Amino acid sequence: MWLLLLLPFIGLLWVPFYNVQAPSFLGFPFFYWYQLLWVPITSILLWIAYRMVKAREDRR
Repeated sequence: MWLLLLLPFIGLLWVPFYNVQAPSFLGFPFFYWYQLLWVPITSILLWIAYRMVKAREDRR
């Protein structure tokens, strides 16, 4: 579960990985759409982590 929450942190903090312009998507450089792509990904990962915690609490 903690690994799920660490993924966005690592993916967005390692700036040299996505500090490029190509490939572009709909006219947006990679730098922008990569960061914007993490918004729904992070929401999904947070939801999965929440469900895992909730399931663990329900078993107690």
